[in-house]
Amino acid sequence: MDIFDDKFLGAELDFSVSTERFGPFTFSAGIESSAVELLLHRVQDAQKRFKSSPLAQVANDLEREVLVSSVVGTNTIEGGELDFQQTELAFELDPEVVLEEQQRRVVNIKAAYDLAKEVAGQKDWQPNVDYIKRLHELITQGIADSHNIPGQLRDNPKSTVTRVGDANHGGVYKPPQSGRDIAKLLSALVDWNAKMAERGVPALIRAPLFHLYFELIHPFWDGNGRVGRVLEASILMADGFRYAPFAQANYYLEHIHQYFLLFNTCRKKEDNTAFIAFFLEGMLDSINRLHSRVNSLVSLLLFRNHLRTLLEERAINQRQYAVAVEVLNHGTPLPLAKLRSSAWYQALYSKLTIKTAQRDLQQLRQKDLVQLDAENRLWPGCIEPDVGLMS
Repeated sequence: MDIFDDKFLGAELDFSVSTERFGPFTFSAGIESSAVELLLHRVQDAQKRFKSSPLAQVANDLEREVLVSSVVGTNTIEGGELDFQQTELAFELDPEVVLEEQQRRVVNIKAAYDLAKEVAGQKDWQPNVDYIKRLHELITQGIADSHNIPGQLRDNPKSTVTRVGDANHGGVYKPPQSGRDIAKLLSALVDWNAKMAERGVPALIRAPLFHLYFELIHPFWDGNGRVGRVLEASILMADGFRYAPFAQANYYLEHIHQYFLLFNTCRKKEDNTAFIAFFLEGMLDSINRLHSRVNSLVSLLLFRNHLRTLLEERAINQRQYAVAVEVLNHGTPLPLAKLRSSAWYQALYSKLTIKTAQRDLQQLRQKDLVQLDAENRLWPGCIEPDVGLMS
């Protein structure tokens, strides 16, 4: 069956639920096929190209890089303050001894991502309520909140009203307040996703729909955004997508105003087309960026091997090799002044003249093994200065 048959993404997939206090709630695909069909095919084509790229050669480096940047993205959306380097350092901490809350947030999200990768490898896996609660427990454990209990659904007392959103992003929405209503709706969301999967609705449609309705239910006191994005990623990973599901968090961060606005826009219009199209645009962007990054990492790997070969063939000396590898390992353009002031560089040339050091660098440049840009920054010879493929 064509996934864009009106019957397929129309009322046939609607799932209405009656709640005790919140009233009727309808899960609806609500997608205008003409607005997303081309985008869906473009994402699928991009994914095929990405999977056929030389991933195996750089998989470990790419996975860690994506994981760190994705944690930065999803954490920053919810007020996290750590940058890439600080987040990477937090990854190395023992979860049992982390005391600082910003680091705890990072460690928690990483634990949730690790669980997502683990379950997504199971045959025919789809999220259930226990999995959702476990994600929430991992994401919010050890983080102080006056109401939140990790892994426990929200159940508002009469004196406390939960509201979501603000005037700048489409207005304020009052989600279900009763714990019994929330539990019923969350269970219904899980069932709805499973039924859509049985009908063959692709993960690229189901994942953002699950994310959208999860946020509208808003089942926990805290951490809903982080849990929702990991749930979206989990469904995609179970369908064979790698890296891009987590990288999507960075796209949401880069388009944060639109991201928040669309939750309210779709809720009010009862039409989810705009959010699905936004999600697919993000996936296309994320996959294409990843593809470019793989090509860049492979280029760096081949260049590293080339340097080693030149050293073994004595086409460059040990000092030149050390300088070229340092430029390569730096990850970003290396200011010449920073290189020359570093302790290891000064030790390398401590018994040699300044002219020897200058000659080594000149020969590296003549052989196109390092390049010097207009700002006196050194780049590996395999990268065109200012193209930005190192970051």
